[in-house]
Amino acid sequence: MKTIKLAAKPRNENGSAAVGRIRRGGSFPAVVYGAGNGNRNVQLNEHDFRQLLKGHAGENLIMDLDIEGGNTCKVLLKELQHHPLSGHILHADFFEVSMTKKLRIELPISLVGEPSGVSQQGGVLEHLLRTVEVECLPGDIIEKVNLDVSALNIGDTLTVSNIQLDAAKYHIISDATLAVATVAAPRAEEAAPVAEAGAAGPEVLTEKKVEEGAAAEEGKKGGKEDAKKPAGKEDAKAKEKK
Repeated sequence: MKTIKLAAKPRNENGSAAVGRIRRGGSFPAVVYGAGNGNRNVQLNEHDFRQLLKGHAGENLIMDLDIEGGNTCKVLLKELQHHPLSGHILHADFFEVSMTKKLRIELPISLVGEPSGVSQQGGVLEHLLRTVEVECLPGDIIEKVNLDVSALNIGDTLTVSNIQLDAAKYHIISDATLAVATVAAPRAEEAAPVAEAGAAGPEVLTEKKVEEGAAAEEGKKGGKEDAKKPAGKEDAKAKEKK
């Protein structure tokens, strides 16, 4: 278990004006609760806090919080709020823990190794469950749980029951049947549709052109016959007059 020391000052003033002064001074407000001591308002230096957290995830990290005035307690960082634009810390919640009392926490799951189904079969590793809930003493808290996936082939799945933890220290709360990781078969690429020769569109247009050409040809023939008919009638009338 990693423990870091954190310095804080009591915060006696509340309200937006007081909080604004704290933030402008390079600090941020926080609250400490739990262990039957009620809520205590404190403030911490933002730069010092960031430096102490370097190299730590911040989750499930036991801290020795030294509140100015002689009050020291062990706490877990439960929530950290940041400004959406500037990234400055706006507020923090700390939970005071008893080192002799078990608590429930969410431990991150880290997948270790490269599955055979990925390296040899071209499958895809899917990480389905990111955390597992356990019950343990604060002194036994670990940063993450490692799960070896190197033996997985395509279609294989690891569940919570495959997580190996010391049963004397940790009681797993999460459902043992929950899937944690699996190797899926690669998705087949869909073949692009091949255009058929002589598509319906061009055929229709061609037929129309043929029909239009035939109609035009018939029109020409009809025109010639009509032109001949009047000429024949006029010749007959001329012969009768003679």
